[in-house]
Amino acid sequence: FVSTAEEADAILMRSTDLHGYGLPEGIRAIARCGAGVNNIPVEEYAKKGVVVFNSPGANSNAVKEIVIAMLILSSRGVVQSMDWVRAHADDPNILVNAEKAKKAFVGHELKGKRIGVVGLGNVGSKVANACVDLGMDVYGYDPFISVEHAWVLSRDVQRVGTLEDLCRNCDYLTLHVPSKSDTIGMIGSDQLGLLKPGAVLINYARETIIDEDAVDAAFLRAGKLSWFSCDFATPKTVKMPNTFITTHSGAGTGEAEANCADMAISELKDYLENGNIVHSVNYPACNMGKARAASRVACLHANVPNMIGQITAILAKDNANVQRMTNESAGENAYTMFDTDEHLDSSTIEALKQIPSMYRVRVIK
Repeated sequence: FVSTAEEADAILMRSTDLHGYGLPEGIRAIARCGAGVNNIPVEEYAKKGVVVFNSPGANSNAVKEIVIAMLILSSRGVVQSMDWVRAHADDPNILVNAEKAKKAFVGHELKGKRIGVVGLGNVGSKVANACVDLGMDVYGYDPFISVEHAWVLSRDVQRVGTLEDLCRNCDYLTLHVPSKSDTIGMIGSDQLGLLKPGAVLINYARETIIDEDAVDAAFLRAGKLSWFSCDFATPKTVKMPNTFITTHSGAGTGEAEANCADMAISELKDYLENGNIVHSVNYPACNMGKARAASRVACLHANVPNMIGQITAILAKDNANVQRMTNESAGENAYTMFDTDEHLDSSTIEALKQIPSMYRVRVIK
């Protein structure tokens, strides 16, 4: 480790906002200890040849547990009854009076209730499975579910094809999707109107997923929703009735923080030492194992035609014998990595850097 970012090869971070930050030229990669990367200008950094990693799934169990806790707290009047006890702590007859007061805090059980889970990724799949174990009637919606998460999903989770079908007649709705152009505001009046009267909404995904005005005015205050639990204390949510709002603490466990840090450090180490990419949000996954050849070179560039041809033409001029080469793309960005039998001349490396739409060339070994 070094004392300043100007001296570093990579940045390991949590929640620092890097928008507007003057990123030092020597930084080759950034790893976020967590899943969300809204605090990082990922596409801007991609054009600088900076790979941005996150640590998806490392904190998923922590988020799952707090969501289950919110399901229970939103259903049983636990917090309200504890508040009553504290407010009457000086009552000498509190034991008798508590028996009389408990009728005000009667709730309902989760078993047999219908819950809709929006997003079946690292967190959503765990929440869905846990709800099955609680005896709930579980429905899931995720048009982009991965094979990995589909395999771990309980057979008792019933998948539906549309968000509207998911919401219809649900007692509970819990959200587990990232904040993207197609998910911002995805839960609004139309979706909430399909829920069963007195339903519970839980948002431990991102604050932008819901239409806060719809949740507040038309539903919490009108009684369509009985309760709203979320992890985002925005100026609007903190003034809503019938809410449990936490301080963005969904992943707030020592175990989750350690898991995220371990994953992020492992990703950075493999990239810096071997050029391999896993769990990047702005470059494709790519793995050529450990760098064992005389030289390994990694090229970060735009996903444009004839890039491979230009790279190999330059290598041919240097009579470089390429042992292995791989090329992967993800949207507008691509990654080419190759091993050679001998070290390349500095003039060859400079020629690679001068290729149009080449963002960065790294000589790893």
